[in-house]
Amino acid sequence: MARLDHYQNPAAPKANSIVVATTAFVLDDDGRLLMIRRTDNDLYAIPGGAQEVGETISAAAVRETKEETGIDIEVTGLIGIYSDPEHVIEFTDGEVRQEFSICFRANPVGGSLRTSNESKEVSWVEQSLLPELVIHPSIRLRIQHGFDERAEPYYA
Repeated sequence: MARLDHYQNPAAPKANSIVVATTAFVLDDDGRLLMIRRTDNDLYAIPGGAQEVGETISAAAVRETKEETGIDIEVTGLIGIYSDPEHVIEFTDGEVRQEFSICFRANPVGGSLRTSNESKEVSWVEQSLLPELVIHPSIRLRIQHGFDERAEPYYA
């Protein structure tokens, strides 16, 4: 299912759903960020996805990261809560979802890089190379907050 992210676009369709989702900001020992290139919109992103019934939100971050990247992680902290109503995600099935995502800081603890049906590329990216990648503004914000190592989690 393809998706189209709308951000601060007055012509965007109105949201008709909200789903709890998670993302993971994962740095390796060299300070490189774990990134995927999504199959549904061709943008670079940090791993993440929807929480499933019966799991905690941090367990969803662990599961989604493993599914999308092959990397096992341990959640170590909270970067922020992202719920901007001006960011909606339009899916080809008619769903238009308001952003609601909780971003965690995490450490890699095992596994090896591999792609999935949700990720056509998976890599550890140097911070200096991030400006060259096509990344949605809402994901860039999470990445910036992760590198900022804010004293308090972001929420908006």
